[in-house]
Amino acid sequence: MAEEVTQHAQQPGARVGPTHSGEVVEMQVALGFHERTGKGRAGGSAVALGQQQVVVQPVLLGLAGNGRERGWWSQYEGGELNPHYADYIALEWDASDLYVVETSLIPGLLQTPAYTEAVIRMQSPNKADDFDYVQEQVKVRGQRRQVFARSVPLRLWAIVAESALRHRVGGPEVMREQLEALLSPANETNIQIQVLPTTAPINSALYGPFGILAFPEPAETDVVYADSLMSTVYYEQPDQVDSFTTLFRRLNSEALPVEESLARIRAAIQEMDSK
Repeated sequence: MAEEVTQHAQQPGARVGPTHSGEVVEMQVALGFHERTGKGRAGGSAVALGQQQVVVQPVLLGLAGNGRERGWWSQYEGGELNPHYADYIALEWDASDLYVVETSLIPGLLQTPAYTEAVIRMQSPNKADDFDYVQEQVKVRGQRRQVFARSVPLRLWAIVAESALRHRVGGPEVMREQLEALLSPANETNIQIQVLPTTAPINSALYGPFGILAFPEPAETDVVYADSLMSTVYYEQPDQVDSFTTLFRRLNSEALPVEESLARIRAAIQEMDSK
């Protein structure tokens, strides 16, 4: 990462992890990953579920499997919690650092319940009127914040596109509450938020949201996930991870410093109040 990021957390390396849209929509392991399970190739696992595609690496399945045996999220298994989402939660729980880039939404770990509910209803219209489903997803998203209450809290570095601050997700009141909530982590040393200005040229290099999960053990490589409408892809090959790490460094250098980012969030709140 850039020098500033390197000081914040360990250097990302080569592995992949979670998915934002996987928290809301059903997922399906991509056929490309199924090819990996053939004889003489790296082991893996493929499962058909819903319409979205997800590529899952074998090392991730092992980590997630171990984590799910002891995690709080196991209480939701058998209900509305997608098993692949549960696997991601396990990875997130085991991670020491998360570098996330959001192009249109507030990062899941920083969302308010009302904002989360609005996102779930918009992203899963077929479940929008299912009260139990929506409330369970909101509850799970909130409980994921327990990673900040661990004996060694997760270190989060989030870069959020400025346009995400001006979307009226859930309406003005919900969005205002969400923006105000982003100001609270300012005093948390393990949470850093940067706003990527709309005028930054690097916006043209963004194809969608992605994240890099880093783990505490030196032997564990970093994990990258990249979201799109139809798929969430995980990458663990060093050259693939390096591409995302390089992009994050570039974004970090063009995004506003933390204090200026907070000022931009306050400005978005004022703009909302004036309309």
